[in-house]
Amino acid sequence: MKRFSICILACALTLPLITAFSPALDESETKKSQFIEELLSKMTLEEKIGQLNLISSPGDVVTGPKKGEDLTNDIRSGRLGNVLNAIGIDYIRSLQRIAVEESRLGIPLTFAFDEIHGYRTTFPIPLAESCTWDPELISRCAQAGAQEAAADGLTLTYNPMVDIALDPRWGRISEGAGEDPYLGSLIAAARVRGVQGEDLSDPLTIAACLKHYAAYGGAEGGRDYAAVEMGERRLREHYLPPYKAAVEAGVASVMTSFNLYDGIPATMNKFLVDQVLRTEWGFKGVVMTDYGSIGEILEHGCAETIAEASRLSLEAGTDMDMCSGAYIQELKGLVESGAVDVKLIDDACRRVLQLKYDLGLFEDPYRYLNHKRAEKIIYSKENIALSKLEAVKSMVLLKNDSEVLPLKKSEKIALIGPRCEDTRSYCGAWAGKCEPNRIQSIADRFAKANIVSPEEADKIVCVLGETHRMSGEAACLTDIRIPADQRELLEKMCALGKPVVLVVMAGRPLDLTRESEIASSILMAWQPGFKTADALYDILYGAENPSGRLTTSFPRNVGQIPVYHYMLNTGRPATDGKNERYTSRYLDCWNAPLYPFGYGLSYTQFEYSDVTLSGTEMDANGSITATVTVRNTGKVAGDEVVQLYLRDMVGSVSRPVKQLKGFEKISLKPGESQTVDFEINEEMLRFWRADMTYGSEKGEFVVMVGPNASITKGVNFWLK
Repeated sequence: MKRFSICILACALTLPLITAFSPALDESETKKSQFIEELLSKMTLEEKIGQLNLISSPGDVVTGPKKGEDLTNDIRSGRLGNVLNAIGIDYIRSLQRIAVEESRLGIPLTFAFDEIHGYRTTFPIPLAESCTWDPELISRCAQAGAQEAAADGLTLTYNPMVDIALDPRWGRISEGAGEDPYLGSLIAAARVRGVQGEDLSDPLTIAACLKHYAAYGGAEGGRDYAAVEMGERRLREHYLPPYKAAVEAGVASVMTSFNLYDGIPATMNKFLVDQVLRTEWGFKGVVMTDYGSIGEILEHGCAETIAEASRLSLEAGTDMDMCSGAYIQELKGLVESGAVDVKLIDDACRRVLQLKYDLGLFEDPYRYLNHKRAEKIIYSKENIALSKLEAVKSMVLLKNDSEVLPLKKSEKIALIGPRCEDTRSYCGAWAGKCEPNRIQSIADRFAKANIVSPEEADKIVCVLGETHRMSGEAACLTDIRIPADQRELLEKMCALGKPVVLVVMAGRPLDLTRESEIASSILMAWQPGFKTADALYDILYGAENPSGRLTTSFPRNVGQIPVYHYMLNTGRPATDGKNERYTSRYLDCWNAPLYPFGYGLSYTQFEYSDVTLSGTEMDANGSITATVTVRNTGKVAGDEVVQLYLRDMVGSVSRPVKQLKGFEKISLKPGESQTVDFEINEEMLRFWRADMTYGSEKGEFVVMVGPNASITKGVNFWLK
């Protein structure tokens, strides 16, 4: 009884402070600022630093050496303002109650989690999602995932991951949107809109955190955490655009990457954070580290002590420390010694408090904690249907000799391979809180089909590829082929002399050179999520027509890496397929990828007309329209992604052989045609010029329109 009375008294003492700091929902930005400044004025230095501290909940996912400990004392004392990987409404409520009812100022916590492609209802991995070429669908799926996470009490997600990646050896290529900065930018903005909605205080939205800033996908050798070395022009033109697009879409927070850029760790890189992100782009939200990265500055050799690493990170503009404990350990002493200006801590704390305000946590710290809402939203019929739709739209048909696909219900089918029952791997890496036991296996879904042994079968379906742990973070490879035992299985099946359909499940582009020689059909299914089995069944049996298109080039072998569609030309360009010495080519392999960016087949065929232009000259204030007519010449309805590429023939610096500048996804019935127009304006012709100014240059350009980046034929116009 005595203990209960003390708790009541503690709550009573803190309630006036909570009430005093609770704003109305419709207060202006001015009142928000007044509220934040009043709160800041009441905070001790240690309480301010506590708002910059993010620690993982004990016993859950960690991606580094620092593990979560008992959080309650730090929350109660104001030394911890943000929690990672706390799962479950009741647990989150218990921590939030300590923060708002037992700490001195009652400042609520944020609760963060990696909800990247679904929370409980898992969607296809992000790389697969990008193959839909449908930003609106991707946004809807991001919204569904965020709603499930919010319904379970979470307030912030580390999504979107927008790193451009040209190296499939890098395991985290699975988390992004592929190799192209234009498409990647559209998808980055779409994800932000889906996660955050129009009002962060809506309890069905959460704050998005853009990652990994910057150029993490350019890590040397395709190795996680390795250095990134590239010039500023390449960084700005090919790697930064998706980050900028997410910032322009209003992303609430940004995560710094693990890598060095120009020899300086991103977390303490003033050029990246202070100059580009904050000054040039005007980002006013929270910048946080990745897991433990302040401590890793010492391993990079860029600071002698953790105190120095903390100072350098804060001065660069990094507000929040994830899981290293460096800020809470060092910043107070640095301020007291005069090494750090307290204004930097005030600015960082202010940004964290503003985020909590925008989330509505000061108005109602328990707004995300509602069991009835969770029961209604998590695994809702709508979310499950959306997961299947995106899975269907993301699969890419790479080969289909003699129209082996679609299968016929009358055919006898052999279904084999280790992925047939591996439901956990259907969801890939960073699969939220997926529950494999809820997911139907491919084997179970096909059980009612006409399944027989390989010897008895008319056709053989081999479901092969990676497990969920073979791609994602800390899953880099030097050999990106299907595992050897599975390749041997495929060889044996093909040796039976029957049509073999290869279904590839993976989180990265693979070297499928041998498979493309021996398999009759190849379907790149990726890791399609919760409704893998249904989506695959409908594709293979023709209820759905494959419409996915690659967003990464598939190499012929690992020695070709990197191979991508917007390479620069050389002074000695090679003609693929011809044995020419003294040109920029390999002696043992063509330069072109096995499957190019934008590639994908259908169960129907599409015919393109020649491209026509509305004019051959354009001034800086005008535009030109490129027109092409696409016709479905096959027997079934299908979707086609019509792609626009441009080439600047002469520039003050060498320009890529082609760049994606537009696309339109169209649906055509058999025999139906559609005319597609692309408006080309001066803004689409801009680049980082020799003097590092951004703009266009007069001269000749080539317009190419077609089904993928292998197009070589185009029509010319001039910018006057």
